[in-house]
Amino acid sequence: MRSGRLRVMPTAAELREEFLLDPEVAFLNHGSFGACPRPVLERYQEWQRELEREPVRFLARRLPGLLDEARAELARYVGAAPGDLAFVDNATVGVNLAARSLGLGPGDEVLATSLEYGACDLAWEHLCARIGARYVRAEVPLPLAGSPDIVEALFASRSGRTRVVFVSHVTSETGLLLPLEEIAARARTEGLPLVVDGAHGPGQVPLELDRLGADVYVGNCHKWLCAPKGAGFVHVRGGRQQDIDGAVVGWGYDDDAGFVPRVERQGTRDPSALLSVPAAIAYQAERGWEKVRARCTALARETRDDLCALLGTEPIAPGELVLQMASVALPPCDGEELQRRLLDEHRIEVPVSRRGRLLRVSVAGYTGREDVERLLDALPRLVRTSRSR
Repeated sequence: MRSGRLRVMPTAAELREEFLLDPEVAFLNHGSFGACPRPVLERYQEWQRELEREPVRFLARRLPGLLDEARAELARYVGAAPGDLAFVDNATVGVNLAARSLGLGPGDEVLATSLEYGACDLAWEHLCARIGARYVRAEVPLPLAGSPDIVEALFASRSGRTRVVFVSHVTSETGLLLPLEEIAARARTEGLPLVVDGAHGPGQVPLELDRLGADVYVGNCHKWLCAPKGAGFVHVRGGRQQDIDGAVVGWGYDDDAGFVPRVERQGTRDPSALLSVPAAIAYQAERGWEKVRARCTALARETRDDLCALLGTEPIAPGELVLQMASVALPPCDGEELQRRLLDEHRIEVPVSRRGRLLRVSVAGYTGREDVERLLDALPRLVRTSRSR
């Protein structure tokens, strides 16, 4: 990987130079789609060129071994056995595969929190509607006093018909770290399989998936790990792997093939993003990413406190539940207009929830205090002039 002269714990400004992001924009929305640094993008493009030089040799002869190598690197990173991981395009694909593998039937219930990602809510709701099951979203009241509130709110909605528990590791809209170990232990005690949406986990939370105990954990590598778009994975405990089908039936089903080929062999597609995951892992390791992550978390928590003080709103949860994404409650306003004006008038890219209730700030390695200051300067007037009508 051509990464030039490396430094331990580079500054946010130094890291910003390694990304292709528009220098005129304060980019506070890494959490939506991530961003890929130049050295990793170069490796990605090298894989694409290598594929196009000899497509048959690359796809038909070399690819299985190359994917095995990339999967082994990812497995070391997330604390798992390589055979328990399969590459998918993104976490939403992984959630869909898991949902369809559980053998749910009429009257069964899937237990989730009210904090889950909308696309995954839709996946469960669609499946449940087709088979006569029910998707139960346990209301988690905000603001939270602490992690026990989440566990109790979730399992208070458990019934005799509950067949599976589904939760995020880090929630999307609210940006909160859920107490996954406690939820996993409770689910095991009650004999319920646990499916985890870890879209925001890899790169933001140190992972030991073999120890965690979730039955299925799906993750993205293109968000906080900064791999190219189209790189995700599904981790499945051994006893459940035979139930996982791929998104399509193809060559992965030949000769009673196992879990990994069933999921990964989906016909002709460009595997370059998946093969670039080791480059993303190496990129962060070379830059002392544990310290970078700690710096980002500190800035996110500081930003959360500054925004709450500025807006006169209460934090939605204790600071220890905030990592690199911080969401704050907004006064009544037109959220869509607020988000548009922040970008159009102040060149600040930051999301506001569709109902205009929460503004979420992402702090990535390249985010500096000056980016936050731009938001703090622009926000009060825009909130006042974007009142809901």
